[in-house]
Amino acid sequence: MIRKISDRAKPGSISLGLGEPDLPTPEVITREAIRVIQEEKSGYTLQAGIPALRERIVTDYPHMNLNLDQVIVTAGSQESLYLILRTLVEEGDEVLIPNPGFIPYPQILRMVGGRAITYRLPATKDFLFDSEDFKSKLTPKTKAIICISPSNPTGRVLSRDDLRAMADAVNEIAPNAYIISDEIYRELYYTPERPASISEFYPRTIVVSGLSKSMRMTGWRIGWLVGDEAVMKAALILHGYVVTCASSISQKAALAAWTDEAAAARHEYRAIFHRRRDHLLGLLRNELGLRRVTPEGAFYTMVDVSKYGDEMTVAEAGLEHGVVTIPATSFGDESRGYLRISFCADEERLSEGVRRLDEALKSLR
Repeated sequence: MIRKISDRAKPGSISLGLGEPDLPTPEVITREAIRVIQEEKSGYTLQAGIPALRERIVTDYPHMNLNLDQVIVTAGSQESLYLILRTLVEEGDEVLIPNPGFIPYPQILRMVGGRAITYRLPATKDFLFDSEDFKSKLTPKTKAIICISPSNPTGRVLSRDDLRAMADAVNEIAPNAYIISDEIYRELYYTPERPASISEFYPRTIVVSGLSKSMRMTGWRIGWLVGDEAVMKAALILHGYVVTCASSISQKAALAAWTDEAAAARHEYRAIFHRRRDHLLGLLRNELGLRRVTPEGAFYTMVDVSKYGDEMTVAEAGLEHGVVTIPATSFGDESRGYLRISFCADEERLSEGVRRLDEALKSLR
């Protein structure tokens, strides 16, 4: 649906739809990529990735006591999702996924023959975690659970209490299940502290992450998968057949993501998106009078447009007036009546996008 809507945008449209950072990759990384291209060979790496990069990834999860054989460098986090679901899930296996949640979750599960069971993040509670609903969906047959924090599409963060409740419920009802923790937005947060990981509370956690969002490296395709060594060995075989290895140039350049210069860039990046978030939320409230969810991370907000009709009708009207938004039911029926709006644009374009959205809404009155 995201591509379906975006591809129909008129020339000159403002996109408040795609979740792709508009800021450049930090210079420390691009400099290193140029040096690698000019000075080093660009052949295959080990299938699991270059050891130096896996060593740096290990440092991000000290509580997991990882060794290098528990880390696979992938062609982005979406390959990681495919690898882990293909590795863990067999025909008919039950997998819990959030509703709303990232669009590929149910699609990949269909590809691997799994059965998606959704747990609600209720719109009536601003898409916060509902521990009772989550627990009611677990059974001894549950093979895996996917959680994402911060969330795409809602931007909400699972608190430590949420994560502890999730871990306790799984331990009680499905202790052999794996939790797949999608942490691609974990470095993009607006809370005082970096969001916690479910891996701090549940040992059978497989972490999916990467540098696409935190280092503005969407096209570089560097992600990773970390967790249980036996699972990683199985996933590595599949990874070898799917892509052989992640780009050697991207892997070597990615080493710079753990430098002080990159850390400063990451801090600046968060500050920019924090300002954009507050600017957009103010416009939606003051100019349009719309109910919207305040995200604690990522770069999306959920906006209630139900008083103007169904979300697809509103998105279609937006296209006619030159602004791209995403009907949030693309991410699950729990978000019926909402648009997902991205703030991957500067304040000037956000203001113009909201002005055009206002014209679209007026056309529906």
